[in-house]
Amino acid sequence: MTPVELSHTVLRAVRRAVDEGELSVAVPVRAVVAPPGPGGCGDYATNIALQLARPAGRAPRDVAEILRQHLAAADGIADVTLTGPGFLNISLGEDVVSAEAALVTDILRAGAAYGHSDVLAGETVELRIPYDDVRADVLADALSRIIASQGGRAEVDHREPVNLRPVPAPEDPAPLGPDAARWALLHPAAHDRPRITAEHLVQRESNPLFRVRYAHARTRALSRNAADLGFSSEPGDPRDPEAIDARHLEPGGSPHAEAVDASHRAPNSTPRPEARGPRPPEPADIRHLEPSRIPHPEPLDASPPKSGGPRRPQPAAPRHPDVTPLVASRHPDVTPLITSRHPDITSLVTPLVTALADHPRILTTAATRRSPDRLTRQLVTVADAVLALLPTVLPRGDEKPSAAHRARLALAEAAGTVLAGGLSLLGIDAPDHL
Repeated sequence: MTPVELSHTVLRAVRRAVDEGELSVAVPVRAVVAPPGPGGCGDYATNIALQLARPAGRAPRDVAEILRQHLAAADGIADVTLTGPGFLNISLGEDVVSAEAALVTDILRAGAAYGHSDVLAGETVELRIPYDDVRADVLADALSRIIASQGGRAEVDHREPVNLRPVPAPEDPAPLGPDAARWALLHPAAHDRPRITAEHLVQRESNPLFRVRYAHARTRALSRNAADLGFSSEPGDPRDPEAIDARHLEPGGSPHAEAVDASHRAPNSTPRPEARGPRPPEPADIRHLEPSRIPHPEPLDASPPKSGGPRRPQPAAPRHPDVTPLVASRHPDVTPLITSRHPDITSLVTPLVTALADHPRILTTAATRRSPDRLTRQLVTVADAVLALLPTVLPRGDEKPSAAHRARLALAEAAGTVLAGGLSLLGIDAPDHL
């Protein structure tokens, strides 16, 4: 049972309670399910009882108890527990593994087309934009791709009245390069003012575009590293805690090792055949430049210089000083993206599965509401979720690859597929090496 299916199950429980006269409320359009918070248990939790308590004129725990009985009888649910003021904690039955495996299989089979549908089949969407507005042009181009992914067709012109008029960019974004410029214009909502700064180029955790592209590149590196170890992905149950080496859980461990491909290995290690020899440079395209060659400085320190001289770039302070870096030494200025302790593999798997299952809905909403920024935020959510899972994917030392390792690799590859497909719809490159 996917999170979307579980949300529908919760709504059906509310509807049954209303039909049987146990509750007198309007059935909500959506029920939010998420991983349990502190003090919770099970696979998912929902606050639907707290949401309905006031309209029903009853205490939240009374509403939760009514819904608990209906949920416990639903197919695919093994147990429902009440915690706190009225949270429903749901434990899924054995079919959760097969449902997640089916989701991963569907994503890998569909590839970049995952989430595409025929919701807008036969419809023509007119996008009338103002003249000489680079942001409007970029939004219209991205929307044309997103609308086409849902079976529709976009017609872009400059006729009046204009129906797509975003807040213009404060300056020309071209110096950022094609990818960073498009992200800078698409990531904010159309009614928000975009920021055209070099922060879109720095390889740090604070840069959402870097996190998305980095997460995609790391999933591709995982596949290469797994091939070196002699195994491949296979959708299944990724939650086996015994497949996590103890070094993943210790602050002194090296949770970034599985993310390092042949270009990051020690000089005396044997490179993969595909990594031998220099890669042909493409200096004309900023997307292929090494970080040190990108002609944009780090953000300058706002404090005045002590000697009256020019300001110097100052490295940003790590946002998580107690965590182990995820990246290799070739990116020494990149702050850590994940924590080094993972006490519960379920807490890593569930957010990623939830985000992947929600991707088709996000694409449809972005197309129908003309809001490509929804897709950018979705990609950041997927990237952050898969980055947290990375240290648990590959075996370490003498550890043998298990079914859980194969399942986690498949889940990571599915995330990389979604990231690549989403970036493609935005017109942004998704490099395999970063």
